[in-house]
This record gives sequence, structure tokens and C-alpha cells, in this order.
Amino acid sequence: MTTERMIQTFASGLVRQTVFALALLAPGFAVAAESAAVTSPRVTATLLSSRDTVAPGERFQVALVQKIAKGWHTYWLNPGDSGEATRIEWTLPAGVTAGAIQWPAPKALPVEPLVNFGFENALLLPVEITVPENARPGERLTLQANATWLVCEKICIPEEGAFTLDLPVGPAGIADDAAQARIDAAIAAMPQPAGFRGRLAADGDKLALILPGLNKGLTDLRFFPLSDSLIEHAAPQTPASAADGTTLQLTRSGAFKLEAAEITGVLTFKDGGLPRALSLSADADPALVTAATGDATGVSAAPRPAVLRLLVPAEGANLTLWAALAFAFAGGLILNLMPCVLPVLFIKALGFAQLARASRAEVREQGLLFLCGVVATFLLLAGAVVALGALGTSVGWGFQLQSPPLVIALAVIMTLIGFNLLGAFEFGTSAAGIGDGLASRGGRVGAFMTGVLAVVVATPCTAPFMGAAMGYAVVQPPTVGLAVFMALALGFALPVVALSFAPGLLRLLPKPGRWMVILKQAFAFPMFATAIWLIWVASVQAGPGGVLAALVAVLAAGFIVWLFGVTRGTGGVRFVTSVFAVLVALGAGWFVVQSAVPPATTEARAGDMQAWSPERVAALQAEGRPVFVNFTAAWCITCLANERVALSRQEVKDAFAKLGVVYLKADWTNRNSAIAMALAEQGRAGVPLYLFYPARRDAQAEILPQILTSDMLITAAERAAGRDLKTAANLP
Repeated sequence: MTTERMIQTFASGLVRQTVFALALLAPGFAVAAESAAVTSPRVTATLLSSRDTVAPGERFQVALVQKIAKGWHTYWLNPGDSGEATRIEWTLPAGVTAGAIQWPAPKALPVEPLVNFGFENALLLPVEITVPENARPGERLTLQANATWLVCEKICIPEEGAFTLDLPVGPAGIADDAAQARIDAAIAAMPQPAGFRGRLAADGDKLALILPGLNKGLTDLRFFPLSDSLIEHAAPQTPASAADGTTLQLTRSGAFKLEAAEITGVLTFKDGGLPRALSLSADADPALVTAATGDATGVSAAPRPAVLRLLVPAEGANLTLWAALAFAFAGGLILNLMPCVLPVLFIKALGFAQLARASRAEVREQGLLFLCGVVATFLLLAGAVVALGALGTSVGWGFQLQSPPLVIALAVIMTLIGFNLLGAFEFGTSAAGIGDGLASRGGRVGAFMTGVLAVVVATPCTAPFMGAAMGYAVVQPPTVGLAVFMALALGFALPVVALSFAPGLLRLLPKPGRWMVILKQAFAFPMFATAIWLIWVASVQAGPGGVLAALVAVLAAGFIVWLFGVTRGTGGVRFVTSVFAVLVALGAGWFVVQSAVPPATTEARAGDMQAWSPERVAALQAEGRPVFVNFTAAWCITCLANERVALSRQEVKDAFAKLGVVYLKADWTNRNSAIAMALAEQGRAGVPLYLFYPARRDAQAEILPQILTSDMLITAAERAAGRDLKTAANLP
């Protein structure tokens, strides 16, 4: 080796080592051969290239790499009884093409009583990329991929990631040896062509997959069909030796469907203890093809029991962006009329009475500041939803009220506002106008905080039109989701802003007088009522410990306010008071967090309702029973109002009993990922949601409006049962 060659080799190695060291030191840094990682607690994914530099006309491999946490799994092309396969959508430069995903052999993953087909631990999904002949050295090819996958344990969470590879074009391709070796090993382990054709025949009410030439003595045989309507995935597959090979007995699917005379799939087995996989094609007997279309020459197709399919949101996904924006705006407008917002409407009315004496410019300023408070808070909530969703947490509208400490904090705020309105104490201007400043003549910060408080108290409610819009927003890119939340904020703030720009309406209010003092004091009691309700919510979430924590928090807050009121001084007195107040606040906060812990399990209520689960719905549908599902939460005032006004009515209970309706309750008071996923399937991001499943297998659920009446429920129950109450009354 010449000296020049040695120097080149040393320099090349030094560059590689330097790049590798930088990648270790900077987690966000990505070398050319591998994209930046997309990470959640369940899956870490990257896009890996077998080339550092590509050549014109070259074909090379990239691979989506998934490192899957223990106990979790993703899915194969046919996911089995539930799940969704990983998908990749490409954005490529002109002339560059991407092939299909090359799938390794799956594993059978039991999830009682189902069986899924998928992958655990680590997974490489190679894709072939073709560079155009006219690519010029010196250019750079930017490959962008958006991948989506479903990762499941006992719950399932949809995840996605955006990946970018920026590869230079050179006169010759330069391989990344380590990446090439990883991808080559993955391709080598993929199912190999079988070298023979199988045959699928009827075997009584089962199926026989005949495998000629397959060696005897193989173990752990299993066939994974690409079609999800061929066999029952959870049923055992029994091998038997034949004269010319092996026969594998399969259980025909309840939704058996075979429209072509050929089936394809993957056959896995162990040969001498070593795992192997073959890519198999088999010819189907003609009788099976005609039997699948309902001909009398074979077993007729039976209805397939309902299984849980975790898809992207259906209702929200059907909306266009403009429809979602319109729905959000209308929902925000109606949200002003919901019961959970009424206490804040009282504060608004008190502010209007004070604003009636101000100049037109001041009135408009107050309205615009209220708008700013509403918009800022909605966007803050939207940002939290987007951020938590990116981390894999299933959240929705009103998610913050699933935290008992936050519920208790809101109860404390309502209590303090109530006592302030009664005149028990007064906040000065330095307190940002939480109490008296809300209605003072120059309360700019107070107007802003009124908007903030209005949104916070409104989150337990979901207005008509709003559910579909929120379901659309939470599955869109962040910019689109924020736009939908902005439309919701504008609709919510519109009445106040419109009133501030219509001074003629303000003149209709009475002249200032003693009535304002009386009204101000009267508005304290809705605040106390809201605080009582929030403490009750804490009791539902965390039991007696939640009530004790709330009362301690109220006591500590009252003591701190009193302490500042009686020690108004300067210098050392103010410092000592502040330190003592901070210690009291920290102690009370620690006690609240320790005491307000939700119970580990939630027992189903006794009586005429049962606890919801996807498996329970599927089992009842398989029995042919109509099912009503109430997605609710203790902090959702709309839900509670519907339960009092409609669901608890005796005529509704009688109708459900006569029609055989099974009432299931999905309680989202505390965080529950399974319920969050079920809401997302229906295009919703919050409660209430009411579903009626008809008494037929595989029938789609009917979504009821968010405001219920007893007549509406009875009519929906009759549709679900397929008969009216008169017919039901005559049945034995």
C-alpha cells in the first residue's frame, strides 16, 4: 500500500469516527445514512439508508427501523383479529421511486380471546429506492417519509413519524457498511420462495392446506394468509403427514370470502429447531370460490362475529378542513349556553354593568382583551393536546379535569372568587384583578383573565357540532389542529366581543346604583356551587381522600389570603409573610398531590348498567343483543344533565328492559387510554358520546346527538332492537 493510499484510508476512517462521535454526543444529530429518531415510550423509529452516497440509475435499500418496548407489538400486512399494518407515504424528488414494503415473517401474538399477527422487540422494513438516470453528481436527493403504525399491549395507541434522509449524488454509490449489513441481514431472513405450489381444499366444515414436497418432521407449522377473511386466526392449525408431503388443517373464517382461485401467505416452521419461513402461493379448489359467493356447492358464508378494529377516526376523518372550522366556530358559539359556563356568564354580566359607564373606546378595549384571553387559553390547551399526543398520551377535550389536583385547584379559585365577590377581602391591582378587578373600570388584566377563566370552566362541556370538530383536530397536523381550536375560540368569544362593539345594547342596562353591589354579592353563590361540584368530582376521582385534600386546599388558600390581609407592612414583615405563605402553599400542595390519588381499579356499578369494554360490546353483538354505550365523566356537566333529564327517566329504563337493550357505561372521569381510543375511533376527542349498536352482528353503531331526550333514546332503542315497543310488549 502506497503512502498516499495509507493517508486516504486514515483520513476516511478519521472522518467516520468523528461523525459517529458527534452522533453520540448530539441525540438530535443524524448522519446521512440514518434519520433523526422519532421516540415514544413504546417505539423508537428511524429511517436507515444503505448508502451514504448514491449514483445515477442506482437501486438501493432504505429501511424503517422500529425498536419496540417490551410487552408491546406492531402489526403485519394482515394484522389478524385486530390492529392495523404499518404504512409509509413518500415525498420524493422528481424521478425517484420507492417500492413496496418488504415484510418479514410475522409472529402469532395471542391477545385473549384473539390472535394478532405482528412483531415484537425490533423490526426492519426494507423499501427499494430507485435513483433516476438523469441525476447529476453534486446534487442532493431528499427522501421524506411519513410512517404510521399502531402499537399495542392491552391498549392500542396510533403513532406516526416524519423522517428525512438527505443523500448526495456522486459518480459512484458509496455504501454505509454497517447499515448495509443490517438491511442485508433483514432481507436474508425474509420468507423465501417455497419452490412448490400448495392447494387449498374443503375438509368438511374446515379447510385443508395441502403442501406437497414439504419435509416430514417439521414442527411449529403455521400459515399466515394475506387475506383476513380466509381463516379464523385464533384457531389451532393441525398438521398431518401425507403421502407426498404435509397437510395443514385450518378453521374456515366465519366471514369466509374467496374471490380468486389463488391464495398467498407466509408459512413458518422449525426445521431441526431452526426457524424458517416460506412465501407460499396455493391454488384453491373451484368449489371454495363459488361457496364464498353463496352458491349451494359448499358451506355458505356465515356472519362473522364483531371484532375490534382500531382504525383512524371515522367521523372526524370525513370532515373537510372548512367543515371542521365551521363546526368548531358553531360549537364555540353554542358553548356559551352550556350549564358549565353559566357561572362565568354572571361575571361577564357584572363586567358589562360596570362597562356601561365607560367610554366607547374602553368598552371595545375590554372586549378585545377578553378575546385575547379566550384565544390564548384555547391555543394553550391545543398545544398541550398536540404535545401530549406526540408523546403517545391519549388525551382529549377536558383532559385537564382528569387530574384531581387540577380539579381541586379550580375549586379553590372558585371559592376565593366567591368570597371576594361577597367583599370578605379585596385584591389590589397587583393581584391581576382576579376578584374586584374583573369588574373595575380600568380592569384590562381583569378582562383578559375573565376570558381565561371562561375557557377553563367551559372545558367540562362539549357543545353540538363541537365533538366532530375536535375529533378532526386531534388527528391532523399541528397547524391544522391549531386552526380548528382557533375557530372554536373565535366562536366562543363572539357574543362578548359583539356586545363590546354595540354600545347601544350597553345603554339598555340600568344606571349604576346599589343594585350593582347586591348583584355582585349574588354572583358569589354560583361560584360556591361550582366549587361544591368540583369537590364532588374530586370525590368521584379519588374517594374520601380527594374530599379531604380539597378541604385542606381551601383552608390553606383562605389562610394565605387572610395572612396577607392582616400583615400589610413593608420590609421584613412582608418578606416573612411571603416566606410563610410559600411554605403553607407547598405543604398544602404536597398533601393534595399525595391524597388525591385515583383508585387503582374502578368497579362496575350495580344495577341496570354494566362496565364498558370493547370485548363486552363484541360479545353482546355476537349474541344479537342491542347495546347502548354511554361515554361520560363526573366532571362533564353536559353528561350529568343528560343522565338526569333523559337516561334516568323511568320510561327509558322500561323501554330498554322491554327491548332487551344492554346499557354499558364508559367512565372517563379518570384517564383511560382504552376509552380515549374508542372516542377517537368515532372521531371524537371528548365526552359525552352516545352509541347504539343494533342487534345484528357487524352492524355499525349509531351516534346520538350530544343533548338527549327520553323520546330520542326510546326511538333509537327501537331502531337498534329492530322492533317497536308494542311488538316487544307482546313477546313472552
